[in-house]
Amino acid sequence: MQQGPDVFFLLMGAILVFAMHGGFAFLEVGTVRHKNQVNALVKIIVDFSVSVIAYFMIGYTIAYGIGFFGSVAAISGGASGFEAQGYTLVKFFFLATFAAAVAAIISGGIAERAKFGSQAVATALLVAFFYPLIEGVFWNSNFGIQEFFFDAWFGAPFKDFAGSIVVHAFAGWAALGAVLMLGPRLGRYDKGRGGATPPSSIPWLALGSWLLCIGWFGFNMMSAQRLDAVTGLVAINSLMAMCGGILAAVVIGDNDPGFVHNGALAGLVAVCAGSDIMHPLGALVVGGVSGAIFVQMFQISTNKWKIDDVLGVWSLHGLCGLWGGIACGIFGLEMLGGLGGVTFASQLVGSILGSAFGFIAGFVVYGALKSTVGIRLTPEEEHQGADLSIHKIRANPENEARA
Repeated sequence: MQQGPDVFFLLMGAILVFAMHGGFAFLEVGTVRHKNQVNALVKIIVDFSVSVIAYFMIGYTIAYGIGFFGSVAAISGGASGFEAQGYTLVKFFFLATFAAAVAAIISGGIAERAKFGSQAVATALLVAFFYPLIEGVFWNSNFGIQEFFFDAWFGAPFKDFAGSIVVHAFAGWAALGAVLMLGPRLGRYDKGRGGATPPSSIPWLALGSWLLCIGWFGFNMMSAQRLDAVTGLVAINSLMAMCGGILAAVVIGDNDPGFVHNGALAGLVAVCAGSDIMHPLGALVVGGVSGAIFVQMFQISTNKWKIDDVLGVWSLHGLCGLWGGIACGIFGLEMLGGLGGVTFASQLVGSILGSAFGFIAGFVVYGALKSTVGIRLTPEEEHQGADLSIHKIRANPENEARA
């Protein structure tokens, strides 16, 4: 009686997180220049497909020790390791949407100048080999690292309930490696220019943020993976962190709409790790700090350090994810109203190691591709825009035909 509802519950979670990829797409569409909007849309959906196949063929097996090459009768519940009514298959769908988020996050950082084919190859490598390693260690206790390192040395296993480190920090720091390998867009910092390129469409950007916010409640709530483990605490904490991120971005970002809509995401990124153990007031603080981190570090990194991270994914996912992992070890403590079961030391060390692994993975993968097949459009292609250079069409072809 329980297995069927669990399958349906997790399927709804998978669909919600799948919908988040539309949010990633429209967030990028609204942020990049008009000549790169088509590329943003196509890149996200193709990267999703590449991610699912790479995760199906290799990644899930590395993370969980289960492959899908048996008979249908076996993989739908008849073989060892496969639960009845195809629960394991829908669990794969759910977790594949998480894995694909890695590529969607990186896409925003390298927008407007990355080669399409090289990005697809990078996606396959990261999702097939690198992401499953950190996923398996933190979510499946692979290699005994949780027990023999974190628990023994720091008093508790590293906790990341819904992926502040496993998904967001890993992807955000991998994106930093990719951005550094690519270099800034043409003319981005010419003649001392440091201001951000204006978004092409605030409405599309806002739509992307709304889609991500809605889907995020599947991302966080359904990480329980079973009905008997789900708790409304995750929902209220996600809501409070989102609101904290928005309000912090409003104040610190001087009411800039780009900062406001990304502030919501910053709060949600940070609360993932400890959303099932924090007090709602703790989640509000975590989200507010995360919104402030995003606004300040996006401005510093792009204007002062001249890191051309188009959507600010290192600040949003890398740094806010890192903060979220650490914050779980602060606001998850019983003395601060949390449910406990965590230590600050374990969360600090695990968050730093997970972020560092992401940076190394991004640097290695994009560095290897740069030295072999190349990762950047030619100056002529970049100047023309990825839409015409790669896809041979612009975002509004009917209007251009009339002109």
